[in-house]
Order: sequence, then structure tokens, then C-alpha cells
Amino acid sequence: MTSKEKTIALHGSVWMTVDGENFGGKGRIALLAQIAACGSITQAAKAMKMSYKAAWDAIDSMNNLAGEPLVERLTGGKGGGGTRLTQRGQQLVDNFHIIEQEHRDFIRQLSQQADGIADDFLLIKKMNMKTSARNHYLGKVTHIKLGAVNDEIELTIAGGQKIVAVITHESTEELGLQPGAEAFALIKSSSIIVMTENQNTRLSARNQLSGIVTRIQPGAVNTEIIITMDGGSTLAAIITNDSCTALGLQTGTPATGIFKASSVILGVPA
Repeated sequence: MTSKEKTIALHGSVWMTVDGENFGGKGRIALLAQIAACGSITQAAKAMKMSYKAAWDAIDSMNNLAGEPLVERLTGGKGGGGTRLTQRGQQLVDNFHIIEQEHRDFIRQLSQQADGIADDFLLIKKMNMKTSARNHYLGKVTHIKLGAVNDEIELTIAGGQKIVAVITHESTEELGLQPGAEAFALIKSSSIIVMTENQNTRLSARNQLSGIVTRIQPGAVNTEIIITMDGGSTLAAIITNDSCTALGLQTGTPATGIFKASSVILGVPA
């Protein structure tokens, strides 16, 4: 019995991680390239067939994981401003294209070796961490205060901001946390309380991250507030529409995101 010989072609894509955290692949780099070409987040999002919010969410994630801004706003001028890549952002796009070409050449060579193999398939599955937490930061442990049951962990992130978490002593040992170790912090946006600088209030919450409101996304009931801190890291908070109005929040308003140490989840790269 004869059968027509089938040809198998191998395919693959380049995907980047930063200390175990997913940074992005071709799609996110294409978004950066569109920003460079269009000079506008809105136009870049349309070119990528994604929403304006999804584009900014991707940019915020990349900025936080990179530890420095990849995209910056332009103000003033004849066109009223726009958006462009930073030098680091452009370098990332250029280097990714070089790596992607090398990867295509490598896959092409493997595909040639696989030519004529019709019955054997190699299935590779990658397990990627997924989380509903809107805020995630990479940093280094700078201080640990041991307790009988719980430990207080201080994590310094890009820009020098410090995040304090309270976890069990058992978790500290299981994660191998010690001064100088790299770790990431997860905080849900719903756990963030937003305050403006003109509020003179003393709070027990250990974490108070200050910056400037750079984006406001209103919804039917709640509003998402993005606070950009020194170093380019962002903090997302979900508050009610009434609270947003009462605080007088708008783009450019100085604001502080406050959250309890018990609201922080710590992890380490696998």
C-alpha cells in the first residue's frame, strides 16, 4: 500500500520573559513598532486591532517589567503632542527583530531535518502563570523582619519605591526569601485606596506609593486610575465613579495609592 508522502514544517515564535515573568512576544513588539511609526497610542491600537485600554495595559506591563519606560508622551507642539518610544524602547524593538530573524533561520534548518517525517509529532506545552492581579512588580528584597508567625518583607522595585508585605514565616522559607533575592509582588487594583496630596490623614497602611495620575478610564460604576511613579512604574487602582469625582482626579493630579501589607502577594521566579 502506498501513500502520498506528507511534509512536516516546524514553526515557532520568540517570547521574552523577565526573571520568569512573561514580558511579551511578537504582538507586543509590533505594538511598540506601531507607536514608533504612528506617534500615537490611539492609531497604534487601531493598527493592531486592539482597544486603547488593552494597548495601555500592555505598555504598563512592559514598562514595569523592563524597570524603565519604553514609551513616553510628548506635550505641546503644533500637533498637540503625541507618543514615542524611548531610546530603550526603540533598542528593544530593533534587537527583537534581529533575534526573530535568527530564530526563523534556526526553525528553517530544523524544518529541513524534519522533512518526510509523517507519523511522529513532538508536543511541547508550556505552563504560564496567569493572575488576575492588575499590579505586578519585580524587585529585590531589601529587608526582612522575622516574627513568631508572620514575617515582614520589604521589596524595592524600579524607581526606588518600596513595597512591604506580610507573609507567614513558612512562606518566607519556602520562597527562599533573603536580602538581595529577586521577587515579584502582586496587588489587586481593588485593594488600592487613592488619596490626593491635599488630604492630611494619617493611616496605618504600610504601603503608600505616590505619583501623578496619567490615565483615567471610567466605567459604568467604577473608574480605573493609573498613577505613574518615579522611574516609570505604574499603579492601577479601581475606585467608584463617585469617589473619582469627589477627589477631583484628572490627568496630572498628584495622587497616592495606599494598600495594606497583607494585600501583597509575593512570589519568586521559577
